[in-house]
Parts: sequence; structure tokens; C-alpha cells
Amino acid sequence: MSDQFIEPTQSLEIETSAVSDNPHLHVWDLPTRVFHWLLVASFIVAYVSNWLGVSYFTYHLWSGYFVVVLVGFRILWGLFGTHHAQFVNFVRHPLESVRYAKHLASNKAKSYPGHNPLGALMVLLLLTVMLIQAVTGLFANDEIFNVGPLYGYISNELSLKLTGLHKELFYWILAAVGVHVGAVLFYVFFKRENLIKAMITGKKPRHGFEGARSIESSKIWLALFLIVLVSALLAWIIVTAPEAVLDLGY
Repeated sequence: MSDQFIEPTQSLEIETSAVSDNPHLHVWDLPTRVFHWLLVASFIVAYVSNWLGVSYFTYHLWSGYFVVVLVGFRILWGLFGTHHAQFVNFVRHPLESVRYAKHLASNKAKSYPGHNPLGALMVLLLLTVMLIQAVTGLFANDEIFNVGPLYGYISNELSLKLTGLHKELFYWILAAVGVHVGAVLFYVFFKRENLIKAMITGKKPRHGFEGARSIESSKIWLALFLIVLVSALLAWIIVTAPEAVLDLGY
């Protein structure tokens, strides 16, 4: 019985054939996709619960907890996650973003398997403002009887300032979300890149991205560990915080 020897060139042909048989590129891992849609849901719940009034404060507070955990996870995932989710693989020099914007205006911008340079800036912006929004809410109060769990750490005067920032920042987030949604629709209808479908399935057509890297695993166990880690840290901060009692000044 003789062993078969495969030449290196034959091995390369086999790998190339396997790639060509798969018309899709796996870009977005499951944790990234779940994070994206849960963040959307949490933002909607936060808005609706605030709009409904103080009786729904608990729902508003828990939606804020979800945002803190989700954004905290995404920051860590940007360091330890899959290839296209890592910041180092999609955050680029500002000049490259400017060049991309110019090329986009002239319809000469190239496509990226992951976030394009402008999309990367939007990701960083949304993560930053959503985190600030959620964290300021932990120190806020409604001047009636509801307070954030970390209210006890600061003075009522500072809490009111953070509450004002918390309220004002919402409209900036809403504007950023509007720009983000508009950009996605532009790519769907004018650039013919279905970014919405890609964020649902995790896949993009391989055509045009022949040299791009397709992820092999979603690293789900690592994602679960990071979620538990961030959740436990937030829970510890809240449980060990001083008792939050609203100071009405009388």
C-alpha cells in the first residue's frame, strides 16, 4: 500500500477550488451581529421607557445597564475578537477617511469587506456617545424620586449637570443614528452593497473581495466570557455603591 504524495501546487489548487466553490465571504461573527441588534433594541427601549414617564424608570434603567454591558463588550471585542471586528483591522488614519469620502463623492471609492474608513469613524462615534450616555444615566436623577444607582457617589448639583448632559446627548445620538441609517440605505440602493443583510447573515458576496480574509470561527466562548466579565464588573460597581437617596434640598 503506497502513500499518495500531493505536490504543493496541487494543494494550492485544491484550496483555491474550495474558496471558489464558496461564493460568500464570512465577515461578521455571531457576537458582533447580536451586539449590533441588541444595541438597537436597548436604545429603542431606553427611549420609549423614558417617553412613557417615571413609572417606567426601571425599564429605562435596565436598558441603560444593557447599553453599558454591550458597549463594554464591544470595546473588548475590538481588541480580542475576530479579524474584521478588531479595531486594528478597520480603524484607519483620518487622511484615508478623507480620501475615501472624496472617492465616494465621485463614485470611485473601493469596497471593503468590513467597515470602510467612514463607517469605522461612525462605529467609534456611536460607541463613545452611547457609553457616555449610559454612564451619565447611572449618576442622574429626575428631581422627583428616581435616581441612578451611582447617585450616592456625587453631589446633587453634579448629578443635575450629568442629567442635563444625559438628556441633551440623546438628540446627538439620534442624529448620529439618522446619519448611520441614511448611509446604510445609500449603500443598499446606490452602491448595491446590502449591509443590512450582511449584518444579519454575517456574509458578503465574495466577488470583489477575492483576497479578503474570511473568518473561520465566531469565538463564541470568548464572547460569552467577556460578556460575563463586563456584567460582573458592572454588578459589583452597582452593589458596592453608596445608597442612592435623592437630595431635594429640604
